[in-house]
Amino acid sequence: MRNDAAWRIVAGREVSTRLRDKGFLGGTAFMLLVIVAIFVIMQFVGGKATTYDVAVIDDQGTTTAKAASAIVEADDSDDSVSAKPYDTADDAERAVRDGDVDVALLPADDGYELVAEDTADDTLHTALATAVSKAGVEANAQQQGVDLKALQAGTSLHERSLDPDADTSDARSGIAFAFALIFYITALSFGMMISQSVVQEKESRVVEILAAAVPIRALLWGKVVGNTLLGLAQVVLVVAVGLAGLAATGRTDLLSGVGPAAAWYVLFFVLGFVTLASLWSVAGSIASRQQDLQSTTLPGQVILFAPYLVAVFAGEQVKTVVSMLPVVSSMLMPGRMVEGDVPMWQVAVAVVVTIASAFAFVRIGTRLYERTLLKTGTTIGYREAFKLQAD
Repeated sequence: MRNDAAWRIVAGREVSTRLRDKGFLGGTAFMLLVIVAIFVIMQFVGGKATTYDVAVIDDQGTTTAKAASAIVEADDSDDSVSAKPYDTADDAERAVRDGDVDVALLPADDGYELVAEDTADDTLHTALATAVSKAGVEANAQQQGVDLKALQAGTSLHERSLDPDADTSDARSGIAFAFALIFYITALSFGMMISQSVVQEKESRVVEILAAAVPIRALLWGKVVGNTLLGLAQVVLVVAVGLAGLAATGRTDLLSGVGPAAAWYVLFFVLGFVTLASLWSVAGSIASRQQDLQSTTLPGQVILFAPYLVAVFAGEQVKTVVSMLPVVSSMLMPGRMVEGDVPMWQVAVAVVVTIASAFAFVRIGTRLYERTLLKTGTTIGYREAFKLQAD
């Protein structure tokens, strides 16, 4: 059988086998449900608008409450203040005790009195205090015949942001961490599946039948391509659900920055996964039974876990340098692009270095795989496997 036809058959077999695996389908569905649940919780906890009910007993109190609502809404908030009229101060205070309103705004000798059952919410207190002060100053200026506009000239305070995205920095850091975590989990789980699949075929002697009909190199390429496609499909689903969640929750401020980074993330995932996939296959080929995988897959686990630690704990300068290295770039570079502007030359270096590393890793992995796949009954160390390659 020709190599180009053989690896396609093997890849198709890998895909069809996983798609019939209830564990794989259930794990994918669970991951997507977790992402949806995160957005639901975030929307419920952080996105719920608050309406503050204020008891008033005169028209000026109603006007003041409306002014306070405008102040709250001006802070880019969905919160608002609603005035509820009552006939007397006793009725208003009773409404506060009964929990019908949050506070009562009652006239006092020197302005207004804010009545709360315990303490008023800070946002509500500040808005009402500002509204009362502004209304009082305007009334006094009118009584004294003072030009209020002239009196307030030069008192405006304007704000200029050095970093307009500062308010979303925590969310962007969370997304960057999610990128690293998803790659780590996906690459590790699919890598272990590749190793387990290879050693199962060795234990059952199925590999000897396959090797008689299909070139060993084609077996490796088929496993790499098939599992890469499955991993890519899973990551694309996760990214799509995440972007849809941002759009559904109205986080367009994050969506504009995350969208391009998500596209780069898909590319870096493919490159990083292919770089490691052949080594996961070798981890299975040098093992003689399932129990041996704990030791033979250790190098692949270390190669994945070390960049993950860097992504979580390293400083910015370290991340900048190592994000251009193979495998590490798949975890860090898209996250850096989410958190801020990354020079395109750094992205280009990361892509080129990862592609070159992928070719080198696949080439080495292919040679080791061909030398060790049919050696059953004993576990072969990596050092011995390289010696077999040299013979």
